[in-house]
Amino acid sequence: MHAHAGQPPPYALIALGAAVLALLALWRFLARLRRDRLVADTPEVRIRSAAQGYVKVRGRTQPSGAAATPAPLSGLPCVWWAYEIAHEERDSKGNRRWQTTDSRSSVEPFALVDADEAQCLVGPVKAEITPTVRNVWYGATSWPMSGPPATAGLLRLGSWRYTERLLSVGAHVCVMGELRSHSEVGDVEAATAAKLHAWKQDQQALLARFDLDHDGRLSDAEWAAARAAAASESQTQTLAAAISRQTVISEPTNGEPFLVAPMSEAALERREQLYAGLYLAIGVLGVVVCAWAIGHAG
Repeated sequence: MHAHAGQPPPYALIALGAAVLALLALWRFLARLRRDRLVADTPEVRIRSAAQGYVKVRGRTQPSGAAATPAPLSGLPCVWWAYEIAHEERDSKGNRRWQTTDSRSSVEPFALVDADEAQCLVGPVKAEITPTVRNVWYGATSWPMSGPPATAGLLRLGSWRYTERLLSVGAHVCVMGELRSHSEVGDVEAATAAKLHAWKQDQQALLARFDLDHDGRLSDAEWAAARAAAASESQTQTLAAAISRQTVISEPTNGEPFLVAPMSEAALERREQLYAGLYLAIGVLGVVVCAWAIGHAG
């Protein structure tokens, strides 16, 4: 008993654990430092003048359709939602833990409208979204019977926990991601087929225009001339029509952060700096503990 009590601490294991912690923390520090530089060095642009590529834009959130999306658990209107349902369980020793049974997040794009009233879509898949609303409440069923209570109670009633995060309609957000756009001028082949169908409805006009030998029917050559004329007119009309330009901000292809945050540019920079500083402090602490353990192990 006395010999066991007098054994020295496992300094080698402590040094190894501290070294691993320091390496992980310093790696995360460097990643956060890169994010901080990207946030600070990426200039904010207007949607109308934004070039394709990695951008930073600001605006207010709006539904992409006619109405806002209802959140699955609470039914509250929003443009983005994520939820998690967990059940409280006990192990053989009586220790309690929460086991997640269901979790989902929305994938539908929402609109971003800037100060110039120009807008684009934001595809939220794989985005780091800071919610404007976060509700946690409890119940006795695997799916909530109602939304969160108006006032948070001190007592937890029920073994099921519901967590819901929302991005509200009209929230002012800063979005950093990859902007892609494409222009649509219509389907020339479909327009050609529709024009030929319309011409066939007036046989007299069709023959008067393309029946060059006046035999009362269109030969293969004359019908080919009609198709060529329909295609030429359809292409001219389609190109002259209003061009529809769709712009979407989504996950970057080169590994840059995809952020949606309801905060100012300065606040976003401060948040990234805070996380970088926290990881640096943990890394330095790991180095100190590792050095201390190595010194005592020797």
